[in-house]
Amino acid sequence: MKIVITGASRGLGFNMAESFAAEGHDLYLTAHHEVSLYKALESLMSRFPDQHVKAKSFNLGLKESAMDFGRWVLDQGVEPDILINNAGVFEPGRICDEPEGQLENMLNVNLLSAYHLTRVLLPSMMKRKSGHIFNISSIAALQAYPNGGSYSISKFALSGFSKNLREELKPYSIKVTCIYPGAVYTDSWAGSGVDPGRIMKSSDIAETIVQISKLSPQAVVEELVIRPLAGDL
Repeated sequence: MKIVITGASRGLGFNMAESFAAEGHDLYLTAHHEVSLYKALESLMSRFPDQHVKAKSFNLGLKESAMDFGRWVLDQGVEPDILINNAGVFEPGRICDEPEGQLENMLNVNLLSAYHLTRVLLPSMMKRKSGHIFNISSIAALQAYPNGGSYSISKFALSGFSKNLREELKPYSIKVTCIYPGAVYTDSWAGSGVDPGRIMKSSDIAETIVQISKLSPQAVVEELVIRPLAGDL
C-alpha cells in the first residue's frame, strides 16, 4: 500500500513510518524541519531497502504549502491508500492571556493542514472507492484542561472535521479514524523529569494504527482513545 504521513520526521510520525515500512508498505512523508526529515528518510531507507520511501519538507501551517505537498504526492504517480494527518504543534496557554495569534497558529497546523491536504488527495480515493484517513487528535479534544487554551480548541475542531468527513465518505467506502492519544513519550518529554515508564511509547500508537488499517473492508474504527495505564498526567 501507499502510505502518506505528515509530521513524519520524529516521534509518533516517525514511528508510524517505521511500523508501516516493516509491514512492507511504501511511504510518502513530510515534516516542517527539513534536516530532521531527511535524517529520518536516510534511516528508513537504510533499514527498509525494499520499500519505496520518499520525503519532502513542507510547512503545512500554510495553506498553499499543505496543498503543494498533496500535489507532490500525486505527481509521483501515487494514489494513496492511507493518509495519516499527524502534523501538529503544541503551545501552552490560557484563552484569556495567551499571545495574540496563538489560536490562528494552532488552527493552521492542527486543523487546516489536515483539511487542505485531505481535499487534495480525496478525489483519487473517491474515484476508486477505497482508502483510509487517520486524523491524530488528542485527549485535549475530549476534555478541557489547564493551560490547554488554543491547542485544545484546535483538537476539538479536528475531531469535528473527522466526524463530518466520516459521514460524507460512507458512500465512497473510505474509512475515517480519529485517534485520541494521551501522553506519549517523545522528544518533547525529554528533560521533563517524567518517568518514561509512566506514559505510553509512541510505538504503542503506531502499531495500533497499523492493526486498525488491517481490518476487513466492511469494518472501521471511527474513534479510539488510548491513555497511559496509570491515567493522564
